[in-house]
Amino acid sequence: MTVRKSTAALTAAEKRAFTNAVLELKRNGIYDQFVDAHNWFLTEDSDFGNRIAHRGPSFLPWHRAFLLAFEGQLQKVDPKVSLPYWDWTVDRSPTSPLWAADFMGGTTRDRDGQVLDGPFAASGGKWPITVGVDSRQYLRRNLGGSKVELPTKAEVNSVLSMPQYDVAPFNSSSEGFRNHLEGWRGSSIHNRVHVWVGGHMTSAASPNDPVFWLHHAFVDMLWAEWQNRNPKSSYVPATPTENVVDLHGVMSPWTDVTPADMLDHRKFYTFDSEGKR
Repeated sequence: MTVRKSTAALTAAEKRAFTNAVLELKRNGIYDQFVDAHNWFLTEDSDFGNRIAHRGPSFLPWHRAFLLAFEGQLQKVDPKVSLPYWDWTVDRSPTSPLWAADFMGGTTRDRDGQVLDGPFAASGGKWPITVGVDSRQYLRRNLGGSKVELPTKAEVNSVLSMPQYDVAPFNSSSEGFRNHLEGWRGSSIHNRVHVWVGGHMTSAASPNDPVFWLHHAFVDMLWAEWQNRNPKSSYVPATPTENVVDLHGVMSPWTDVTPADMLDHRKFYTFDSEGKR
């Protein structure tokens, strides 16, 4: 069984194995297929049309399936690798070990945000950006430069206390846990982290930045915690509903994956902090 660990608990060898596997997926072209897919879905998802990966109830199961697919590719490179999660309620500094040169890298160039150190720096020649919003082919960040603050434990706990998974009209104006966690309402939990990192993380092609996976692994863990706290509240809508994916509806681009399939993460992996938060 795969165990997902906090980035703060990774050994030097585990960090190296993870980044090496990510670099291999970049080299063989598989990584950019994931960037392309996310870019397409975020661009296409709309409050006024189909919403599959964002702005609707399937945001959480879609990303759980997306992370599982990526983790599976990592494990084809190295079976011992799993997706770590970045707990940004605790690890909140641009100078933390997360952003050190032996992991994500964090030093950036002031004039354009180019990442200058670590395995994903342009100078290493192993991380060309090919799916982007412009012609620049280097990874960009602006850690904390937007002046927004990372979500706090108190803000997260407030969202985890919401008893309903989602509420009609099932879009970015909805109340409920999903939309408050996704970030279109209230404390803007998930979205605010993208803005705090800045650079590519603020674009539809946000997986260009490998920290995308660490961030979403933590969002996924928060969903698992909400499920544990609210065992009588489940995914909605349960029946076919216009423009959104119901409980048993297929989530594109897969042909056989539904939200119901993704409700129990323990079929696929556990977290090292399971039940400890």
